[in-house]
Amino acid sequence: MDLPPGFRFHPTDEELISHYLLRKVTDTNFSAKAIGEVDLNKSEPWDLPWKAKMGEKEWYFFCVRDRKYPTGLRTNRATEAGYWKATGKDKEIYRGKSLVGMKKTLVFYKGRAPKGEKTNWVMHEYRLDGKLSIHNLPKTAKVNSLLQ
Repeated sequence: MDLPPGFRFHPTDEELISHYLLRKVTDTNFSAKAIGEVDLNKSEPWDLPWKAKMGEKEWYFFCVRDRKYPTGLRTNRATEAGYWKATGKDKEIYRGKSLVGMKKTLVFYKGRAPKGEKTNWVMHEYRLDGKLSIHNLPKTAKVNSLLQ
């Protein structure tokens, strides 16, 4: 990637939703220089840094929401080695006074619930909401920020 020395990708929550996720959902050909694409259910968190376009301790990815059941609303968050578990409640993201999205924080556990072992891997999942949620189709993209 041809970026100037010292370049850091450090977008706000609102920028991730309004400038990246919305564009990805409305234009599947959209590509961001700093955001890779990955299937989180086929990737363990410790393998993701090598799939990222950039970043040393924080990486960004687009991914498609995978449903646990074909006709259900629950999201599948399991991998071969473990699962992502939500912590706390979702945070509303606003652009001005308009709700544009939600941010969910998840922690990775090795093994199977309910006896999984908590790890230091944290993921922030962003999704469209509010007026923008008309684009939130069943298989819509998400932006995930992964931290170790």
